[in-house]
Amino acid sequence: MNAETQQRILDAVDAGFEAQLATTRDFVAIPSTRGAEGPCQDMIGDLLRERGYEVDDWHIDVDDLKDLRGFGPIEHDFSKARSVVGTYRPQTNGGKSLILQGHCDVVPAGPLELWDTPPFSPVIKDGKMFGRGACDMKSGTIGALYALDAIKAAGFKPTARIHFQSVIEEESTGVGALSTLQRGYRADACFIPEPTGGKMVRSQVGVIWFRLRVKGHPTHVAFAGSGANAIMAAYHLIQALQKLEVEWNERAKADRHFKTLNHPINFNPGLIKGGDWASSVPAWCDVDCRIAVLPGWSIADHQKEIVACVAAAARNHRFLANNPPEIEWSGFLSEGYELTDAAAPEAAFGKAFGKVYGGMPEDLVFTALTDTRFYGLNHGIPSLCFGASGGEMHGFNEYVELESLKKTTKAMALFIAEWCGVEKA
Repeated sequence: MNAETQQRILDAVDAGFEAQLATTRDFVAIPSTRGAEGPCQDMIGDLLRERGYEVDDWHIDVDDLKDLRGFGPIEHDFSKARSVVGTYRPQTNGGKSLILQGHCDVVPAGPLELWDTPPFSPVIKDGKMFGRGACDMKSGTIGALYALDAIKAAGFKPTARIHFQSVIEEESTGVGALSTLQRGYRADACFIPEPTGGKMVRSQVGVIWFRLRVKGHPTHVAFAGSGANAIMAAYHLIQALQKLEVEWNERAKADRHFKTLNHPINFNPGLIKGGDWASSVPAWCDVDCRIAVLPGWSIADHQKEIVACVAAAARNHRFLANNPPEIEWSGFLSEGYELTDAAAPEAAFGKAFGKVYGGMPEDLVFTALTDTRFYGLNHGIPSLCFGASGGEMHGFNEYVELESLKKTTKAMALFIAEWCGVEKA
């Protein structure tokens, strides 16, 4: 790809950026929390059809996925769950095929009064777009779509098959991405524009979600000593799991990538419910937890360690010793992923990055997870993850930096052109 072609594509990104932001605003404005992603999938389907892509929009059947590597259990109403894929098929086959993927699900906004502006009424100010999902990762998904638009607007068309995928469940199980693979979609490489601050994810953690179900013995609080407080017992188990977190972080010091980080394994008791009355000793407590694992660590083996840790802590508790807690696997059962055997797509992206940013992209050792794992681990598809800068993901006043988003879109457009090849339209 010559310099003139590159510049025409870069100029097309600039020319289309205001329209890109308008589409991003519309996308962010949809409150696509778990189970409510349908309107976002409708929007993506419409955008793809308008552009002439062959659209596959299907309901996800959990029974088709439950035996596949990386499947995590679904607990909520999944009757409206859908994946959407738009396929571009070239007239001339001259390049390498590509999956462009983004997730449209977002985490809950939390107390609305703690946001400076409403989370689903996106606002642009000070060079940033604010809103739930603006950073993680709706701006990246729309950026990938407009990167394809820029190639067309510059007068070119790709010479390889491209699958543009919009998935759900990235924030809790990943079965949306898994469904696209079960459906049969494959390519020579995958690119996911998660917000990485302009760095390439080299290695990422996996995640295990589990629920502690703790029993107590209710009494009137006036006679609390004769009862057993399930909430306090749950705290006893949480303290034991914090010690397991310390052990796993010591183990992480042997990992060639994660040894560079001080505390890569994070345990989080993220959701707690318990008790029935303020003046009654609580008879029950459920705690939903998340803990990370590193690439190469067995999910099954680390589930056993969690079970053993909880059992040992229960044996040392007056009530739980005879009333052991239960553990439920409540979402992610996801392996870590290290990007390997990806020299060709990395070289193609390196050319694109150098043109836009200068130099070569830095590696990112990522203490969160992305859908890249399914493509790489399940089917050997090298899966790159690179995106814009932003902040407050999963927090209040989430935002994406617009100049960073523009640069990311340019890098994606040049990468697509380099990897897939282009010819005059």
